[in-house]
Amino acid sequence: MPANPFLLAADNSPALLPLLRENPALATQQDEHGYSLIHAAASYNHLDLLRALVQEFKVDVNLRDEDEETALFVVETVDAARVLVEELGSELMIKGTDGYTACQKIMDEGEFPEVADYLRLKEAERTRDLLNGTNGELVQDGADVPPLPEGLNISVRTISSAEDEESEVDPEFRRRIEELARREDFHSPEGQAALRQLVQDAIADENLTDRNVRPRQD
Repeated sequence: MPANPFLLAADNSPALLPLLRENPALATQQDEHGYSLIHAAASYNHLDLLRALVQEFKVDVNLRDEDEETALFVVETVDAARVLVEELGSELMIKGTDGYTACQKIMDEGEFPEVADYLRLKEAERTRDLLNGTNGELVQDGADVPPLPEGLNISVRTISSAEDEESEVDPEFRRRIEELARREDFHSPEGQAALRQLVQDAIADENLTDRNVRPRQD
């Protein structure tokens, strides 16, 4: 009887990787419910297997099951969430068929609060980076920017390289958005309203400063 790759993944069997190298198509195989090897590796906290599936076998880190949920939805440890998000590029804002992101679902189930806290902080950082560009830099002309939380619609002004050299991330804005992300009600209507207001205030302040320093055109 052929080995079941899903059981091998759950057990983190040393037989799995040789099997996948012999038949790479198995790496992206999904069962009748869309369950995949990457879901299994994430759920059982097999970090090296996670890395191998994405980096060696080129499995889509955002591969979805029948509920439109990625591997990030089934993580049970911060370490697995960190590998998916920070190393492998798992998308934070994907929603399942129930309309929840991975963070929202894990928060709602209440079983892994440390994972929920980590994902909530990463979502806040993503929102901050939308305004300031990735890695704390301002958005460059033509750059792709990630989506804001649902219901938050703003226009982001792109800047030139020369402007970028003169710009800095506002430490007070960074502190406030990270503090907001730690609130228990971050994903509630009240928390999201507070986030929208914070971003809108930051944009208003930036626009006011821009008007004050822009030279008068005669």
